[in-house]
Amino acid sequence: MTTLSRPGVERNATPYLYGTELGAIAEVLASGQYGHTAVTETFERQVADFLGVREVVAVSSGTAALHAALVAAGVGPGQEVLVPSMTFCASVQAVLSAGAEPRFVDIDPATMCTTPDLVQEALTDRTTAVMPVLFGGRAIDLAPVADLLDRRGIAVVEDAAHAFGSHDRDGRPVGAHGHLTCFSFGPIKNLTCGQGGAIVPRSPEEAERLRILRLLGMAESAADRAASTTYQVTATGFRYPLSALNAAIGTAQLAHFDQTAAVRRALWRTYRDALAGLPGVEVVDVDVERSVPHLCVVTVPDRDRVWAEMRRDGVGVGVHYPPNHLQPAFARWARPLPATEHLAGRLLTLPFHQHLTEDDVHRTVTVLRRALNTADAR
Repeated sequence: MTTLSRPGVERNATPYLYGTELGAIAEVLASGQYGHTAVTETFERQVADFLGVREVVAVSSGTAALHAALVAAGVGPGQEVLVPSMTFCASVQAVLSAGAEPRFVDIDPATMCTTPDLVQEALTDRTTAVMPVLFGGRAIDLAPVADLLDRRGIAVVEDAAHAFGSHDRDGRPVGAHGHLTCFSFGPIKNLTCGQGGAIVPRSPEEAERLRILRLLGMAESAADRAASTTYQVTATGFRYPLSALNAAIGTAQLAHFDQTAAVRRALWRTYRDALAGLPGVEVVDVDVERSVPHLCVVTVPDRDRVWAEMRRDGVGVGVHYPPNHLQPAFARWARPLPATEHLAGRLLTLPFHQHLTEDDVHRTVTVLRRALNTADAR
């Protein structure tokens, strides 16, 4: 696999397994306990400390985090959740898994994120939750509609899969705003557990509800149940625990996250500067001074041809994302979204991860320039 083979995928097969990660995994393997254990709970405490919040509930994936958060917020059949169409399909699938329906929301073309005005325009009598998607790592400020949402009992369930480590304009970490915030720690996220996710609850009671939800409705973990002759299933639940193996990777990753964040910011700035003045190319702004970028996305003319030319040259560009309201599975909830539809055929994701070099970035931009010239010539 070459450095630029796929967007967001690292240059070798085991990019995260450095000494600390290998040692942490070895300790879990030696313990013989691989499920939810004290290692998981240590990871939760460390993430909570990093974010400056009271509690964090770790789960098996970002999708599991969104689903469990919606259920904990009381979202269910007959209700709607506002969600941008410009997101990974997991956001929408989580809404459907909770028994609710998506109501798709448009975006600001400059940021790919929804706005307070767009949220307010999309509200209906059936709206029970709003799921802002922090595209590329950028924080979203819904303060202008916060009172309205509170009065109507509408929960904010943040899809912060891209945004671990990012901050808002006031310097508060994403996750520390009093919302139900959901992170993904999947293979290519800013912080990875190999696979995993987490929820920042709004109260101790909600934290306890989420802990029971993730363990099939039981309060005791597998390790605790093994030391007991009885256990109780007290609620409906899901099999969403974060394993000790995954938590160990996350704990090791967190120890050097500041370095990861600095590298990602530097590489994003390198892209921004190298792309400046390239005809027809605009960089989607992630507010890099406050964000830990997860993606580097540009808009280009004749996107599909440029995509094909760059792939032929060995640069693994991609698309984040084909709009969900145009997907066959979600067609029944489609509604006009002018900005999303205008951008759908122009978005191009450039290779971006902390194992790139500046030379890799400049090579990508050179190939992009050549692809644009080829497209123009035709």
